[in-house]
Amino acid sequence: MRVLVLFAHPVETSFGAALHQQVLSSLREAGHEVDDLDLYGDDFDPRLTREERLGYHELDTNTSSVADYVERLQKADALVIVTPVWNFGYPAILKGFFDRVFLPGVSFEMKDGKVAPCLHNIKKLAVVTTYGGSRLRAFLVGDPPRKIATRVLRATIKPAAPISYHALYDMNRRTQAEREAFLALVAAKMEAF
Repeated sequence: MRVLVLFAHPVETSFGAALHQQVLSSLREAGHEVDDLDLYGDDFDPRLTREERLGYHELDTNTSSVADYVERLQKADALVIVTPVWNFGYPAILKGFFDRVFLPGVSFEMKDGKVAPCLHNIKKLAVVTTYGGSRLRAFLVGDPPRKIATRVLRATIKPAAPISYHALYDMNRRTQAEREAFLALVAAKMEAF
């Protein structure tokens, strides 16, 4: 299976970077073809320009500034997102990727006034993430990142595609042993992906 790994963390020595490397190696060991898209490493510009917004619904031209990213997304059979959660949201660079690449005609279309998914090529979705806050705090604010993955992104991919969400909450207070256990869990989940 061709897996697009979407990584969004600016620090190469972070635990998020270790998770990213674990995801890549485990997917490759399982025999998957991996397309590694490091948004910071690629210097992705998350800003939706005025021109892009004005042409947002122009299906013939709305992908011109992000054509390479659209092509990579459309060639993938599965999507794995590796990202931290900051202030109970995704990093701006990842939000900008969704704004600029998950476009009308790419990730969704309007049919009879209703949104219909376009990314039928994405047959599986996984999110690997860390939270600075506890699971309870995330729950109390509605856990928006989990909802984006399990509800919003679900509406763009193949209907009934399996979605897995692997989160380490309260990361800043976790011990080395707890972080290593989460890395091992992620390795096992990606090997079985």
